[in-house]
Amino acid sequence: MKALMILGAIVGFLIGTGFGLAQSSSWPAILWHGCAAALLAALLARWWSRIWLGSLRDAIHNRHTMRTPSPADKKAGAKL
Repeated sequence: MKALMILGAIVGFLIGTGFGLAQSSSWPAILWHGCAAALLAALLARWWSRIWLGSLRDAIHNRHTMRTPSPADKKAGAKL
């Protein structure tokens, strides 16, 4: 989760500074926009990673609990 937050912060900072440079803002304003965008993107990445990992855990749990019998299990059940 930390790696995704760091990645989100880097992407957010690049987006914020890119928009600041595109607007020809002053350097303090560009830095401020980059930092604010980095914070928001990191929080968004944290939220998204929690949902994604929770869904992944649920899918793995469902796969283990709802397994279909293998062909070998079917043959063993027919002999009984």
